[in-house]
Amino acid sequence: MISTCEITSTEKSYSNYLCWTVSVRTNKLQHYQNRYTSTQEETYNFIKSLKKSGMGYRKISHHLNDRGVTTSKGNRWLNTQVYSVIKRYEEKTERLKFINEVYPSKWGKMEIKMLKE
Repeated sequence: MISTCEITSTEKSYSNYLCWTVSVRTNKLQHYQNRYTSTQEETYNFIKSLKKSGMGYRKISHHLNDRGVTTSKGNRWLNTQVYSVIKRYEEKTERLKFINEVYPSKWGKMEIKMLKE
């Protein structure tokens, strides 16, 4: 502990510092780009409605191929691609919830430090 007379002494020079910590958490550092086109969105909605009606992935892929619907790259549908479309869309919506979440800042204990110069 430093006494008051030592602080005001002309022989020793002290500087006072106010120190604290602030913790900030954010998810805004992730780059997000909405890469779904309107056609992809329509295809997803169509696949989702077929899945809700009770069709399996293989039947959905055959149904899309019979109707002439192609993938975003212009290929024929496979059952694994139908599964991936549903899975990736759900992952995207979860990621959006995570990115838009706001966290409160946490302030640490404040203290005054005196350092001899």
